[in-house]
Amino acid sequence: MSDIGITGYAAYVPRLRMDRAAIAAAHAWALPGLKSAAKGERSFCSWDEDTITMSVAALRACLRGSASGSLRSLSFASTTPVFADLQNASMVAAAAGLGAELSTLDASGSLRAGTSALLRALEGGAAAGSSMADSAIVAADARRAKPGSVQELHYGAGAVALRVGSAAPIARYLGSASSVSAFVDHFRSEGEAYDYQWEERWIRDEGYLKIVPAAVQRLLKSAGVEAASIDHFCLSATIGGVAAAVAKQLGIKPEALVDNFAARCGDTGAAHPLLMFAAALERATPGQKILVTGFGAGCDALLFETTAAISAYRSASPPSTALARGLTDGNYTKLLSFSGELQLDWGMRAECDMKTALTQLYRAREQVVAFMAGKCSHCGTVQFPRLAACVKCDSTAPMSAEPLADAPAKVATFTADWLMYYPAPPLYVGLVQFDNGARLVMEMVEVDPERFDVGTPLRMVYRVKDRDPLRHHQRYFWKAAPAL
Repeated sequence: MSDIGITGYAAYVPRLRMDRAAIAAAHAWALPGLKSAAKGERSFCSWDEDTITMSVAALRACLRGSASGSLRSLSFASTTPVFADLQNASMVAAAAGLGAELSTLDASGSLRAGTSALLRALEGGAAAGSSMADSAIVAADARRAKPGSVQELHYGAGAVALRVGSAAPIARYLGSASSVSAFVDHFRSEGEAYDYQWEERWIRDEGYLKIVPAAVQRLLKSAGVEAASIDHFCLSATIGGVAAAVAKQLGIKPEALVDNFAARCGDTGAAHPLLMFAAALERATPGQKILVTGFGAGCDALLFETTAAISAYRSASPPSTALARGLTDGNYTKLLSFSGELQLDWGMRAECDMKTALTQLYRAREQVVAFMAGKCSHCGTVQFPRLAACVKCDSTAPMSAEPLADAPAKVATFTADWLMYYPAPPLYVGLVQFDNGARLVMEMVEVDPERFDVGTPLRMVYRVKDRDPLRHHQRYFWKAAPAL
């Protein structure tokens, strides 16, 4: 039996949650039927979040406390990647500080892109041996939905990162089975903003209830495992009753069903089966079997067994923590504005060119993307950005790199600006004091005015800095947020 398996996991769900009742209330004049499905809340991205920033957050949490230098590959899975012809995985890897000696891959085109990427990493690691097994998979989605649609209620946003390896896995990989099918439950054509969805009864009866059981039965037979012995069953179907019906058909006990989080964050797309997998790992005990399925133009079914190592493992950002930090919002127009469905008139202050000098961005990538300050080799002063001479002793000797992304910091000064254009006013900006001595003016996000003051501990987050609507490019940089 191979020792390849999961060695770490972390989840990221945007802090913002929209009350579904607020969505239904906004459409009640035309679509009163939405009220029946308006229970719970769904996660949504702030204006400066997307699948890259969510992936960076999840991956950094997954790798926290472990050696990232041994990673051999990174796969990014999403049906809503930021770039169509610029590898998203490479952008995530650079921001996470993974270095250049890494194989990267983008996976897309199906909601099972996340499970398929995980399967490739597991099978590739098992075939290559322990020395080649260390890899990471990050899946993220933030699907757009047409206002007034059922999908607007159901869709959520989130990301999950998993680390695969053979060094003391917390869940050993037992095997898999996949199938491919021309069954179309939904689709989105190239260049279109929204999915076209077929009716739920068809998806349930002809899709989930036929395609998933066939793949799972093949997997269980090849692994020599009884369905009744499955302790955690992850089926990322947010259609009511589907998971229970599939479990009953397979003979999986009802208590093995893992919460699909439909009421707490909604369907996070390609990340959803891995989000449920991470939730199962969070509550699992040694010796339990976890069945993970991904559905979309076929099915992926993967089987794992937890090891003794899971008892001591603690994720830096488990699903329970990512979900618990939510901030429920009833302002429906905020959801529309942040997702690009509503174009507000921000006035003349918003009329500026956001062209990025790609040459300069590349030259300063270590500072801008990896958030590396400079440390004077003579006096030890840390400064950002790096200048030709030390700001304290005027030494012109080359500076060493000093990482700021994980450096402790606090608020030195701040102000709330309502005059300058900002997509989520007011703009909080101020001086950040790092414990290592660095000081720089930064944008501040996720601010609660009642709990934010000079001396507030901060953490660094990778976010969208600005968007160029003319060339459809966006810049990223680090921002300061209150420490969790």
